[in-house]
Amino acid sequence: MTTEIFFSSNKLGEVTNEQLQMMLNRFELGNLISAEPTFRGVGKQTMFVRSTSGEYVLKGNPLFKGQFIEEKFFLDNLLRLTKLPIPSQYLIDETEDIFGWNYSLMSRLPGRHIIEQEFSAGLSEEDKKQIALLLAQSLNELHNWKVDQYGEFEQFTRTIQPFKGSYKTWLYNRIRYWLEDAKKYSIITFEDTEWVEKILATSEKVFDDLRSPTFVMGDFKPDNFLVQHLTNGWHLSGIFDFTTGYFADGIADLPKMFLQYSDNGENELAQQFINDYCNLSESNVAFSERFRVHMLHQLVLNWGCAYAIKNVNWDRGISFSKWAKRFIELGN
Repeated sequence: MTTEIFFSSNKLGEVTNEQLQMMLNRFELGNLISAEPTFRGVGKQTMFVRSTSGEYVLKGNPLFKGQFIEEKFFLDNLLRLTKLPIPSQYLIDETEDIFGWNYSLMSRLPGRHIIEQEFSAGLSEEDKKQIALLLAQSLNELHNWKVDQYGEFEQFTRTIQPFKGSYKTWLYNRIRYWLEDAKKYSIITFEDTEWVEKILATSEKVFDDLRSPTFVMGDFKPDNFLVQHLTNGWHLSGIFDFTTGYFADGIADLPKMFLQYSDNGENELAQQFINDYCNLSESNVAFSERFRVHMLHQLVLNWGCAYAIKNVNWDRGISFSKWAKRFIELGN
């Protein structure tokens, strides 16, 4: 289930103080002081909880059975293999007697999201450059978790199961599937499809030759990490939400952050982020060809999602290929 794409999430719904205290009692975490929704919690699936023993993040009503078991597998291994600021405490309650759904409870991490308006407004250009470098460094460390085969976590066997066919087949079929799906909500022309197939064809040998699967977070974006400025500079102070993790080409983690910078009109920062990652990476062979395909994958998803939820913030008269081409050219 790791790599299944969800465009919406289950909401927590109404949660009472009595239920929260029952949860705290179950893990012997003291008395409830306060609780509130998280500021960046997508889909209202998370909540800050403060008790006499500390501060926590409640994540409940999972998207799929075993979601929290899967996330804990990733967290445990990343804590062992990296020095990244992963939540060190990650508790799971598989029962549903308190809330009507199972949940996880993790330690709350310090820092701010770089897209918090008040926070980002106070960042200088030099701050932003240092943070872009920090993010590239952090992703490289994340991608140091190397495995023997491309695939995704299987919760019942607690093993990495290979993709059906090759990794390239899985990735290419996924792009084609979501391009076809986008036809339900928008116009995808023959020329658009032809352009996509040309990109896939020119990168085919590169993906056939890939032999170094690494952990891929699958959702590296400002909502899922925190930064903090200390006396010795900027630090990543938290990284979380590994629900969509899998094992593949680490470059797949770059497009969301690249597009975040680009959408903000910060093209130089977008390019710096990519360059910093390449300079630090041990596995950047044929980077342009790989990045182009991963960028195409993300753009297909963004295009289809925007039209499906009626949140298109670009000229509706533009074709998919013309819209996507400028982002792909910017990244190469």
